[in-house]
Amino acid sequence: MRSRTVIFKRKIYDTMLKWKHESNGSTALLIKGARRVGKSTIVEEFARREYDSYIIIDFADASEAIWETVKYISDRDAFFMRLQFIFNVKLYKRRSVIIFDEIQKCPEARQAIKYLVKDGRYDYIETGSLLSIKKNVQNIVIPSEETRITMYPMDYEEFRWALGDIATIPLIGEAFCRHKPLGEAVTRKLMRDLRLYMLIGGMPQAVATYLHTGNLADVDSKKREILDLYNDDFMKIDSSGKVSKLFSAIPAQLSKNASRYKVNTVLKKRENNHSMSILLKDLEDSLTVNFAYHVDDPNVGMPMHTDYSQYKMFLGDTGLFVTLAFWDKAITENIIYQKLLSNKLSADLGYVYENLVAQMLVSSGNRLFYHTWPTESGKHNYEVDFLLSRGNKICPIEVKSSGYKRHISLDMFQKKFSGRIGSRYIVFPKDLKKEQDVLCVPIFMTMFL
Repeated sequence: MRSRTVIFKRKIYDTMLKWKHESNGSTALLIKGARRVGKSTIVEEFARREYDSYIIIDFADASEAIWETVKYISDRDAFFMRLQFIFNVKLYKRRSVIIFDEIQKCPEARQAIKYLVKDGRYDYIETGSLLSIKKNVQNIVIPSEETRITMYPMDYEEFRWALGDIATIPLIGEAFCRHKPLGEAVTRKLMRDLRLYMLIGGMPQAVATYLHTGNLADVDSKKREILDLYNDDFMKIDSSGKVSKLFSAIPAQLSKNASRYKVNTVLKKRENNHSMSILLKDLEDSLTVNFAYHVDDPNVGMPMHTDYSQYKMFLGDTGLFVTLAFWDKAITENIIYQKLLSNKLSADLGYVYENLVAQMLVSSGNRLFYHTWPTESGKHNYEVDFLLSRGNKICPIEVKSSGYKRHISLDMFQKKFSGRIGSRYIVFPKDLKKEQDVLCVPIFMTMFL
């Protein structure tokens, strides 16, 4: 068994429990997600609590005996017998689970899921990242007997749970439903709480470090370890370093407030479209980033009107985003964190809030889309930061990093597409208020949009 680590309450647990009861062994559960989001930890906790016994095969650190045993995976009796001897664990029919951790490192085991599920003796859970990278799927048949779910960094409610706070998010939800302002003092307090999440992020190791030391420099060091791990993975995907450069440039690209991610300004030369599409797909598959795609004709069914060659990229975790944005310093000093926490850093933090809103929308189950169109003069663009589909209407969102006097893009969008629009939102760091038909909501309410 692995050494016990900090176990945080995660919402994905209920999804796993639903799979166990509804599937009853008819499918394996595949949990995909970026490295270090907590997949292995939650799976072992689930196995420990929901089954009489379990075996975890970690293909990232498997012994010679394990690799030899995998050769017998087509002979189920021999495979199960050897596993029980290796791990000194007895498996019970329909009361035990076998976990294939880091399944991408053993494509043969993933291909065998079809037959293991058909055998029916035990349940199976797979975890993995970079699951669609060519080398991880070539020469195998991907099993259809998989229920696939994605695990993200801890969302804001899970972060509050980790801090021992179970009251704040339900109360915020009630206020949002009633469209009730909270008052300036309460809003300032809640925004400071949110900025702590923005700085630490939702990677469980970073959260655990904060709870253990309370030192944001220690948290920053832990986040740098994770980013170094990501870059190691990117170099394995693409030894030229292009994927790593594309990832590292995300804060700089967002800070320019451009209407799209400009690859040629990062790689300095024009890339072959086919080669670049493969690199971008691999980066998206890593689940370390969230892509927002441009919608040419905003309407319900936005994927049908999407230009996949025009996109923005956000980091999947805003805590990692902050560390990457200040990567020029050996360790992001506590003074920078304290100024960010107090909202006193002079730099324009609009792009940080935009990344946070993107993360919160994805955590709530939304895909990311945006829309730009030229102004009357043609010299500039109007831009709606995010578009949500709700029923038969679309809901535009504009993100503001501070107060504002006008929301021209939102107004022009309303004028252009009035018949298609439901609610309109300004997301900003101030108290909730209603301005005619625009609802201005504090950023910490994003999850309820």
